[in-house]
Amino acid sequence: MPIVDVTLVVAPDATPAADLAQRLADAVGVALGSSGGETWLRVHVLARDRYAENQSTLAPDELPIFVTVLKRQPPQATALEREIVALVGAIAQVTGRAAGRVHIEYAPAASGRLAFGGRLVT
Repeated sequence: MPIVDVTLVVAPDATPAADLAQRLADAVGVALGSSGGETWLRVHVLARDRYAENQSTLAPDELPIFVTVLKRQPPQATALEREIVALVGAIAQVTGRAAGRVHIEYAPAASGRLAFGGRLVT
């Protein structure tokens, strides 16, 4: 049941491809080892003029991607590191961005605090 939010910082005139969400969902699903329909992915676009890094100017190829991953229970230690490497690689490949510009945050465990259709995830 992973839910993945991907926020792309884009140049003002850039429009992501219409199939980007599906390509990312497929690649992220593989990286997470999910079966079909188990990984849900949302793409958000953040215009370059709504993002900044202090005392620096970014070239278009330096714009970041922010990813938040919500899972029933996040992996721990080396399993987490392996999953991060797989996710960064998959997202960088699909988007054409450098892996070093893909930043991943894991949300606290969903178990006991998230409900689907009125049913609490345990």
